[in-house]
Amino acid sequence: MDRSTLLKYLAGTAVAIVLGFIAGRQQQLVDTQREILLEIQELKTSPQAQQPEPSPDFKMRIEGAAIKGDPGAKVTGIQFSDFECPYCGRHTRESLPQLDRDYIQTGKIRYAFRHFPLAQIHPRAVKAGEAGECARRQGKFWPLHDRLFAFQKELERPALINHAREVGLDLSAFETCLNGQASATVLADLNEGKALGINAPPTTFFGFVQNDGSVHVA
Repeated sequence: MDRSTLLKYLAGTAVAIVLGFIAGRQQQLVDTQREILLEIQELKTSPQAQQPEPSPDFKMRIEGAAIKGDPGAKVTGIQFSDFECPYCGRHTRESLPQLDRDYIQTGKIRYAFRHFPLAQIHPRAVKAGEAGECARRQGKFWPLHDRLFAFQKELERPALINHAREVGLDLSAFETCLNGQASATVLADLNEGKALGINAPPTTFFGFVQNDGSVHVA
């Protein structure tokens, strides 16, 4: 084999090795993402949570939602919840800390909160949801989220203002926002949840992040 032929052979072999390596890494990434989804099934479901029967394949956008975790994570969990719902409170206190520790803080997934207040049985849930949205607009959704679930029996407007004070919100801006500025966001979340077949919170979907930023739930 002459020098020119040998170089062409080696170059071709190198390209094949690189392409094979890339393909292997891509498959490994997909396999890892699917393993994460399988691992969190136990956290996703609970005897108390009412899971919907959604379409087996749909996309959901989460722009404007409260999100925590690595923006580059390929798996996203989207929870529809109600601040007055006792089962939602139990999930937040008992299951979410493990999910946060093992998956969110480690960069495996990111986690989004959507509102699903059951006003007919939780009369303070809508305003509490608005309070959460007002806190999100000040960059402090998660501190208020944790506090509202810790004090679920204290969700009247004066209590919400006190909670806002405790987590360091600008009270003037918070009270102004609480006068209806966030109601459309809470209602939009609720309507989308109903369209997806949700009957009661907490309900959580997990899916893969797409190039357009949407989450593909399958």
